[in-house]
Amino acid sequence: MAKKKLPKLKVTCTSTDCNNNLHCFLPTSQMRSTEKEGECRECGAKLVDWKRIHQKNREDAEYTFEVMKYEMIRHKFWHVEINQRAINYAKRKGVKGLIEAVPKRLKTSVGKAADGFDGRQTRLEDSPNPIHFAQHATASCCRKCIAYWHDIPTNRSLTKKEIEYLSDIAMMYLLERLPQLTENGEKVAPIRKKKKKSGK
Repeated sequence: MAKKKLPKLKVTCTSTDCNNNLHCFLPTSQMRSTEKEGECRECGAKLVDWKRIHQKNREDAEYTFEVMKYEMIRHKFWHVEINQRAINYAKRKGVKGLIEAVPKRLKTSVGKAADGFDGRQTRLEDSPNPIHFAQHATASCCRKCIAYWHDIPTNRSLTKKEIEYLSDIAMMYLLERLPQLTENGEKVAPIRKKKKKSGK
């Protein structure tokens, strides 16, 4: 008997599984008014040294990555399987190509001040672009996430220095998750869509 394929677990920015130490640190308006920002919105756990994170020190990225994995949405993207289309994109670009592509992607997707579209500019499921995975894992997917994780206000454009920092940690994620990348990229055959058989 064939095994039934289990449905994918839908994880959103506010998902939690506190019993398994997976939280959400996005503050509610009530948390802001009662000065409880930084705690898990579900169970109140205080697991992150926010002053340390907000220094935006690339040399301390190991700590940043470690505590980001306490947040359920970040944990998902640190451990989810990266699909073959996204892997192929990264292989074609290579390390040098990604170093150029990441800041361009950040500038176009989250570089401007937040608007009504914020929160929807970075694909969440099965993206063919590995940079999307990196953005969710490192909280550079939307201005709301950038604000509470990296202490950068939503009401202005990102500075060149801020884009450089976010690009650095996104690249560190990509290099950790895709260690097989070559420096200058390589030729990779495209994945062709299977043609549907026409009924006779």
